[in-house]
Amino acid sequence: MSRIAVIVKGYPRLSETFIAQEILGLERRGIPQLIVALRKPYDPFIHDVHRQISADVLYLPEYLKDDPQRVARARRWAKEQPGYEAARALFEADKAHENNAARHRRWGQACVLAHDLPQDVSWIHTHYLHAPCSVARYAAHISGRRWSFSAHAKDIWTSPEWDLATKLDDASWGVTCTSLNLDYLRSLASEPEKIELVYHGLDFSPFPKPHNPGSRHDGGANGQVRLVSVGRAVEKKGYDDLLHALARLPDDLDWHFDHVGGGELAADLKALGERLGLAPRIAWHGAQPRDKVIATLSQADLFVLPSKIAKSGDRDGLPNVLMEAQAMGLCCLASDVSAIPELITHEQTGYLVKPGDRKQLAEAIDKLARAPQDRARMGLAAAAHVRAEFSTEPGLDRLADRFRKLL
Repeated sequence: MSRIAVIVKGYPRLSETFIAQEILGLERRGIPQLIVALRKPYDPFIHDVHRQISADVLYLPEYLKDDPQRVARARRWAKEQPGYEAARALFEADKAHENNAARHRRWGQACVLAHDLPQDVSWIHTHYLHAPCSVARYAAHISGRRWSFSAHAKDIWTSPEWDLATKLDDASWGVTCTSLNLDYLRSLASEPEKIELVYHGLDFSPFPKPHNPGSRHDGGANGQVRLVSVGRAVEKKGYDDLLHALARLPDDLDWHFDHVGGGELAADLKALGERLGLAPRIAWHGAQPRDKVIATLSQADLFVLPSKIAKSGDRDGLPNVLMEAQAMGLCCLASDVSAIPELITHEQTGYLVKPGDRKQLAEAIDKLARAPQDRARMGLAAAAHVRAEFSTEPGLDRLADRFRKLL
């Protein structure tokens, strides 16, 4: 039986459990895969889901200088392939729009990918429409294969429209994980119907059923309220806004905040917390494996994720961390941005505020911290909703059906 080559930027990655979950789910449905990563992992841990995946992993050179002999050998081979001229024309057309080192690197990586793919790989599927897609697309044409995509968040909203439209029209088909994404991508495609909505959903098996949701803590006589957030320390997560909001909380509210996640802004956020006088109330845990994340969530009273649109245009899609918290019955306070309202209905299955509004965020934290019964009500409603509507199974069944016809 042939295999699907699944192209990702890096593997394994702690922040991309939804991709690992999909790979494992497809394996269990009888879809053989080869994972191809543009770079090796940097994270200090892996999740249990990564240990369960049996697919082989092929690493491309992250930079062409990392393995010049491998790149040169692949370039020579590629020039002899029937699809080379057509693939090179695609690269030259893209280069006319964007002639930089990254574009040339993607071409070199594509030559290596096309050369190194085993003969039993019959289809190429790429996660993300930016760098991994460029490599997958060029390699598909060089090697005479067809390709498809899964589009997520950053890849959509930080890519220029010409790049997206070109790739959408070239792909055989694709899926994306939110209705917001779907509407935007279809507006750019000449064949909108070949793009489908497939929610990632969540595998609920690692998460305990809701227990004591919301607790009795109210930041006063009934004990300290524990706030928690899980997410990378990057601009779009809005943690700078959260710290400023925490600094606005009334003195009579007893609270503690736990953050789990690595990221490029981790040191800056910690320094900001110290300047705001919040250091004694905050614990920065860094990147953690899923069992530690679940343990932290189980001790929390309120989950906070104040996402916003970054200056680059990057934004969240439908964050898995919100679904994970909701699955455990934890009330979530999030921003009314991107696809988050597809998951959270304000004051029913969670609480929404305007992105970047620090005053409103502070008021919402204060309100929810003092209202354990409201937190419990919304947490239980969220758990019932997410477990009923956002299971990973329907999406995996749909993708498996798609791939089965190609093998």
